[in-house]
Amino acid sequence: MSHDIQQQLLIEQRVTNEAKSPLVAYLLLIFLWGFGVHRFYLGRWLSGLLMLAIWGIGWLLTPILIGWVPVGFVALWCVIDLFLIPGMIQEDKDAIRQRLAQDLYPRR
Repeated sequence: MSHDIQQQLLIEQRVTNEAKSPLVAYLLLIFLWGFGVHRFYLGRWLSGLLMLAIWGIGWLLTPILIGWVPVGFVALWCVIDLFLIPGMIQEDKDAIRQRLAQDLYPRR
């Protein structure tokens, strides 16, 4: 095998080892859905904090019935995230692949 193919295989092995697990992301979403923990796990800290804040404010305001709107918004957001998780994981893999390629092939 040529040297380039070996390096590519090494990069792909490291991507496989370092990438986030879709199973973990889905389990976090399903069991802790409104808290945004799945977004924290996937490295989306800002949107995870936003989701957590809206969720918390929504539940604090549910006794006066206004809170059901933000709670419903976060619930809808979670349903949409069910379809977005594969893309988020692919973006994570692409970023790892790019970082590793830059480490192996630095620009001169």
